[in-house]
Amino acid sequence: MLSIAIGADDAAIELKNVLVDYLHQSGFTTADYSADAQHDGGCAYPDIAWTVAQAIKNGRHQRGILVCGTGIGMSITANKVPGIRAAQCHDTYSAERARKSNDAQIITLGARVIGAELAKSILAAWLNAEFEGGRSAPKVEKIGYYEQLDRP
Repeated sequence: MLSIAIGADDAAIELKNVLVDYLHQSGFTTADYSADAQHDGGCAYPDIAWTVAQAIKNGRHQRGILVCGTGIGMSITANKVPGIRAAQCHDTYSAERARKSNDAQIITLGARVIGAELAKSILAAWLNAEFEGGRSAPKVEKIGYYEQLDRP
């Protein structure tokens, strides 16, 4: 079974909790990287996204879920980690294609954009999809190629 890292900022703690319960009921193991808004005075989504993306890159988990207000900032930040492909998804088709065509290891969701039931459906589509390779493999490899161009 997959080990899944999950992280949320203070705008998305409630949805994150729903998703953690859903994942546990589905038999997945999770590690929560969310900041504690009560003790940390809120949290900066870039720090959470970076930490989860690094945990995926370093092999501590196979996949990651990031939740903030829109999912946008988490996606932008996670994609700064070399080798990480994070996809913002607010529908089941995009979630499925993020895995099948782009081999996205991280999905980002917006708590202010979608409700809990839709989030669970999107998550299920993403978790049940696997990278197809085939025509998509060279494209994903090219993403890695371009990613290396700006590295020292």
